[in-house]
Amino acid sequence: MPLYLIERTFAEQLELTSDDVKLIEDINVDEGVNWLFSFLSADRRRTYCLYEAPSPDAIIAAARSPNVPLDSVIEVERFVPAEHVA
Repeated sequence: MPLYLIERTFAEQLELTSDDVKLIEDINVDEGVNWLFSFLSADRRRTYCLYEAPSPDAIIAAARSPNVPLDSVIEVERFVPAEHVA
């Protein structure tokens, strides 16, 4: 399944509860999207998340439902430096 890097900017510092995460995961399942992991900026207002999804449209639909911001969706490929060292 394709991998996508998602960039989001929040108006205020991000504070997710376990209920928030559960809601997002439930919506993702409905859209066929798998949230793998995220990075949070030092100011807690920007996230960079890695997802598996059948298409960018599925990610956009999943973000629309809980009204989560979505700045960009970039398709990426996995690259592991250790696997490329001779």
